Amino acid sequence: TDPIYQECVPLGLLYPTADGLIVNTWDDMEPKTLRSLQDPKLLGRIARVPVYPIGPICRPVDPSKTNHPVLDWLNKQPDESVLYISFGSGGSLSAKQLTELAWGLELSQQRFVWVVRPPVDDSTPDYLPEEFVSRTHERGIVVPSWAPQAEILAHRAVGGFLTHCGWNSILESVVNGVPMIAWPLFADQKLNATLLNEELGIAVRSKKLPSEEMTSRVEIEALVRMVMVGEKGCKMREKVKKLKVTAAEAVSCDGGSAHKSLFGVAQQCQRLLGRASGMARGA
Repeated sequence: TDPIYQECVPLGLLYPTADGLIVNTWDDMEPKTLRSLQDPKLLGRIARVPVYPIGPICRPVDPSKTNHPVLDWLNKQPDESVLYISFGSGGSLSAKQLTELAWGLELSQQRFVWVVRPPVDDSTPDYLPEEFVSRTHERGIVVPSWAPQAEILAHRAVGGFLTHCGWNSILESVVNGVPMIAWPLFADQKLNATLLNEELGIAVRSKKLPSEEMTSRVEIEALVRMVMVGEKGCKMREKVKKLKVTAAEAVSCDGGSAHKSLFGVAQQCQRLLGRASGMARGA
């Protein structure tokens, strides 16, 4: 009954008919997935379709060249001391969950930049705790609706990212070496959260899916402190910084895997065009 699932199924059925799959990833980011896509024991005839990992594709940014109040505030903060919170352009929480998140941030005593969208149930205009902004203004900023995410994640002061686990957001975090708190809402985000937490070890997550059960302020406080000042957060930061290096290597003009894959795409296109041209002449 999920409309997104209903859209994805027909796309999946088309994969075996494709001449190639272009994916925005690289070997070190999704080694198991890329191997599986080419394993005939798992996927049968789908595995005969060539896979071209051309990622990570991210917009290059320079925070020092962008004018925004959030970046001005970040310039005054210590390195890797700020948690950035955003659920993407289409992600919203319930009013009660927003309240719990606000209390969790306040209890954690950590610096933060929080991009807040109105609650999904729109049950009340006062969805943040009373005087939350005034109590936390010295160590946090609440931004309505939108902020320059790529520039924020690239800023030296940002040391963690509470994210809905959209793929673009994940890539922007990884290429900047920022560990994450995974808060998936829908669609592929739940699988993405599992990849980050269980396979790569660069994110923590709540015990239950936030989309199915309320995440308490106590658990939120613990997750924030774990990433920002805990020993586990330090280990995650080391892992994601190593992944950052492999991301840069993948898109390097000097033999990077993305360039090799794009060359493979070009060769495949030439073969297909040559075949089509030959068929046209034969006709």
